[in-house]
Amino acid sequence: MKTKQTATESQPVPLEMLKELSSSRKPVSIGIPKENLKIEKRLVFTPEAVEMIVNAGHEVVFEKNAGCGIHYSDIAYAQTGAKITADRKQVLACDLIFKIAPPTVNEIQWMKKKSTVFSLLQMLNMNLDMIKEMGNKQINAIAYDLLTPDGLDFPVRNAISEIEGTASIFVASELLNNEKSGKGILLGGIPGVSPTEIVIIGAGMAGTAAARAALALGALVKVFDSNIAKLRQLQSHLGQAVFTSVFQPNVLKNAFKSADVVIGAMHYINDPVHEVVSEDIIKSMKQGSVLIDLRVDQGGCFETTCFLPSDHPAIFEKQGVLHYCIPNLSSQVARTTAMVLSNIFVPLILQLSESNGAAAIATTDAFRSGLYLYGGKLVSNFVAKHFNLTASDIGLYLSAF
Repeated sequence: MKTKQTATESQPVPLEMLKELSSSRKPVSIGIPKENLKIEKRLVFTPEAVEMIVNAGHEVVFEKNAGCGIHYSDIAYAQTGAKITADRKQVLACDLIFKIAPPTVNEIQWMKKKSTVFSLLQMLNMNLDMIKEMGNKQINAIAYDLLTPDGLDFPVRNAISEIEGTASIFVASELLNNEKSGKGILLGGIPGVSPTEIVIIGAGMAGTAAARAALALGALVKVFDSNIAKLRQLQSHLGQAVFTSVFQPNVLKNAFKSADVVIGAMHYINDPVHEVVSEDIIKSMKQGSVLIDLRVDQGGCFETTCFLPSDHPAIFEKQGVLHYCIPNLSSQVARTTAMVLSNIFVPLILQLSESNGAAAIATTDAFRSGLYLYGGKLVSNFVAKHFNLTASDIGLYLSAF
């Protein structure tokens, strides 16, 4: 058996060339701060992911106890090469900061000039002061929700939607049982007993995942969306008969009347239309039925869940229907979410090893698509519209590359 020689073994590389190759790679420092664990348990990187990043030559600065929400200890991260510190300012002074919630004004003040911060685009947790402070610091801000390599696939948005769609069925099952003051219904189908009826609003990734999980349990599923192409794709993916319809008022109202569970799974980010189910239709639902809104953080899918104030209870009863409006349901399965996010971001970060370090953020398609602030300048029409501001064309700033 012959051993294959590497290029270095068969033909030695001059020391000067090795130095040049080494200097062309610019490692970056990556900060992982701790979230407010009372409301956010998710994290972007698992210890296994950190190990791959460190092995690529980058520095990872990890805030003490940041992994508690996904049940990983500081020791687990330290053993993979991360630098553990209780100094939050040190974490936020890195080249790249990976968060879940958008940064606060105080956090931005600790960031160094022209650094890059990644987070979810949680518009209810963002404010104009935050945008202005990032502008003053010339921060690059990237939203996971906007990342897309080709304008069609949104890996983070789709992955989180799939997690939340699946999780919503298990939440519904729990809310229907007697221990949660539900009607005592088993979600699914049992021989001789009528199956549970589930209505899903939205045929995107979350709606498809919810429908798949519900069908697997034997439930009767009805999916509504205004987009025929999405409905067709959902039926094709599920590979079995499932009731689908556009938002025809009479059909929708009849479906709500017989539903045991309704799940709101529309997605409104970068969508000019915000379709909402009226309270009159919700009034027609059976007493004791369950309504789960997966988009309460985007303004809500139902009139009874639209723009709830921050101090409003997340679980409440209205019109005899139990409403479940906990934002970011994937935080309830934070470890699974962290594994998924690690799978997405580790390959992207490893690309930085082959390019010009942090400067590659602006010129890498996947990263560039997620920018809503570049050098402190607003470059996302969606975010600018939310704050009644004007966005610039990012192409003007990238013309130098």
